[in-house]
Amino acid sequence: MMDDSLRVSILSEALPYIQSFSGRKIVVKYGGSIMEDEKLKKAFFRDIALLSSVGVCPIVIHGGGPEINRWLNKLEISPKFENGLRVTDEKTMEIVEMVLMGRVNKQIVRGINKTGALAAGISGLDGNLIQSRELGDGSHGLVGEVTQINPELLDPLITKGYIPVISSIGSTADGISHNINADFVAGEVAASINAEKLILLTDTPGILKKRDDPNSLAKQINLKEARKFIEENIVSNGMLPKTECCIRALAQGVKAAHIIDGRIEHSLLLEIFTNSGIGTMINA
Repeated sequence: MMDDSLRVSILSEALPYIQSFSGRKIVVKYGGSIMEDEKLKKAFFRDIALLSSVGVCPIVIHGGGPEINRWLNKLEISPKFENGLRVTDEKTMEIVEMVLMGRVNKQIVRGINKTGALAAGISGLDGNLIQSRELGDGSHGLVGEVTQINPELLDPLITKGYIPVISSIGSTADGISHNINADFVAGEVAASINAEKLILLTDTPGILKKRDDPNSLAKQINLKEARKFIEENIVSNGMLPKTECCIRALAQGVKAAHIIDGRIEHSLLLEIFTNSGIGTMINA
């Protein structure tokens, strides 16, 4: 059990960060194995509630790959991936919408509300929040990329103290829905609302200078170094789109982007409110 002196020390260390980020917007991408572990889920909901209670304005963007796969399997539809992206035909898109908007989104909202905070669940379709187009040459079907974020829907929610919880689905002007990578949605939303921070919760410690060596964690880098890591193939595979997403958000005015290990309980608070942090921070 934590003794009283340690509790006081932790609160003292957190105070300047709480004061600094009060009233600021922080966009958090929630996904990966953290969504599958009950203990981690409850810790995440409490972290989001605590941020809100001390005056920070969190906005949660979520995916839901494992849950989508479960429902596809129930309906005897084989999940198909190419280059790390889900190939999404019309039938799969129906399941994606049902799961993300109707199930995962409401589970997150319910979990946050149970802590005493107030969350409001929406999708990229609401108020044309996320406008999109077909990704690349269309070989992935109804997978899309963000063309525009219309944040007017978020402003009154944030002003009234609600925590927006957004599912990563967008649509074209003529109403065609797209399944969009939640990391990129988070980055674009962060840029559109001039967020102080973009935080991606992942299944890795952060950016590693040496592959599979957690002791080589790059704790703090700038945009130039991040681009160099990509050029030198230090960042690759699943970490590549996350790093590119951070670079794009920073280039559009977000102050800092963080890639942190969501498998560690309360990693969100450890990154924001402690001197040492826990993952990789990329500064603009």
